[in-house]
Amino acid sequence: MATTRDLFVKRGFHQTGMAQIASSSGIAVGQIYRDFANKEAIIAAICEADLAEWLEEETLETAVAVGDREGILAWIERIGIDEPSHENRRMMCEFVATVGCNPIIAEINRKADVRLRTSLGAALASLAPGASPQDRSTVVDFIITMSWGMVAGAELFPYRDHKILRHYMASLFRRELAAMCN
Repeated sequence: MATTRDLFVKRGFHQTGMAQIASSSGIAVGQIYRDFANKEAIIAAICEADLAEWLEEETLETAVAVGDREGILAWIERIGIDEPSHENRRMMCEFVATVGCNPIIAEINRKADVRLRTSLGAALASLAPGASPQDRSTVVDFIITMSWGMVAGAELFPYRDHKILRHYMASLFRRELAAMCN
């Protein structure tokens, strides 16, 4: 999977074939097909591993369980404003470019979105239990939009320093959260 991920980052999903994956990884094509039904199954496995690493769901669950407000805020801000590595940005951009034209990738995206929204919803419910579900849903949308904005900004403008923007976005989030708690 690491070799395939590297190929996807460097060449893109469409320009990477199963024969190339086999050649680069030193694994026979037949063995790859025994482990994965198709290239989308490999993409799904890579996305699942990346999502699990990024979400750190157990970190959030622990923070919520013990009422660690600062830990929950740090988790949300990491999700919303951290700048992914170049390789992660490339994978994310490749994934987004494929969602609209590949129903298998679209379904992977839908499941990832549900998981992300569930985690963010739990975090916000812990921080603002009195907020309406609609208000929390709007803030979840805001956080996800911030996150994708950071990905796009870092990929489109790699020569810019995004530190000030990240700080500003964190302050916007904290203001929205404070308003939701009142």
